[in-house]
Amino acid sequence: MTQPVTPRLSATVMIMRDTPDGIEIFMVVRHHKIEFASGAIVFPGGSLDASDSDARLRDVSDGADGLDEATLALRVAAAREAFEECGVLYMRDPATGAIIEGTRAQALGTRYRQRLEAGEIGMADVAIEENLRLAIDQLTPFAHWVTPAHMPKRFDTHFYLAPAPDDHALEHDGSEAVDSVWIRPSDALAQAEAGKLTMIFATRLNLERLDQSPTVAAAIDKATTAPIVTVQPTMRKTDTARILTIPLEAGYGGPDFVVPHSALADNKKT
Repeated sequence: MTQPVTPRLSATVMIMRDTPDGIEIFMVVRHHKIEFASGAIVFPGGSLDASDSDARLRDVSDGADGLDEATLALRVAAAREAFEECGVLYMRDPATGAIIEGTRAQALGTRYRQRLEAGEIGMADVAIEENLRLAIDQLTPFAHWVTPAHMPKRFDTHFYLAPAPDDHALEHDGSEAVDSVWIRPSDALAQAEAGKLTMIFATRLNLERLDQSPTVAAAIDKATTAPIVTVQPTMRKTDTARILTIPLEAGYGGPDFVVPHSALADNKKT
C-alpha cells in the first residue's frame, strides 16, 4: 500500500470587514496554471517559508507571548501571505501603537512584496528595516484542515480570521491570483452553487461557518471561544456521489457532506 504524502504546513487568512449588509470577506481567484487550487476562489494563503521561523520575529511581534515556535511561525506565515498576495500589511507603528496607514502599506508593498515572494527576505527583515512591529495579535485561529490521506498533494492548513485595516487597499498580486473580490459569504456560496465560481470543499464549509456571524467582532469573539478541532475528511463513494465525513464537533453542522466530483480534483487544495 502506498504511504500517504506528508502534508505541507500552510496558513490561510480570512480578511473581513463590516458593511451595512453584513460581513464581507476578501477572496482571490487562483491562476489556472497554478499547481494547487487552480482556478478556484480561495482565501489568501500559502505554505510556510523558512523565514517565518526567523528567531528575530519574537522580539518584533505583538501577540507572540505564550506562543510556541511552530504556532508563531504559522501566524507569521499568514501575515506574510496576506501582504504578498493582496497588499494588506499587519504591522504596527511602535510610536503610536496603531496599524500603519494604507498609504505607507502600499509604499512598503512596492518596496518589499516581490522580494518576499522571491524568498530574498522575510517579515523580520521588513519589521527591523522599517522600525515596525508585526501585529500577529490581529490574527485569530479559526480552523485547522488537513487534506485527505488519499490525495497526491496534501496540506496541513491553519485558518485565521483578521479584520481588514480601514484604509488599506487590497488587491490581488496578478501572478498566483488573477482576480479578487470583496464578497459576502452567502453571495460567494450562492455563486458557487450556481456554477459561477469554482469553490473547494474546505472553502465552502468555512464560508458557511463564517456566515453565522453578523459582524467582524462577533466572528472573532466566537472563534476566540470555540475549540479548534482538526478536520481531515475521509471519503466514501456511492453509486451517485462521493460523501466526505468530518468530525461533528468541528462545528460545521454535520458529519457527512455530498461533494461534487469537481471539488475533489487532485490539483485542488483543501
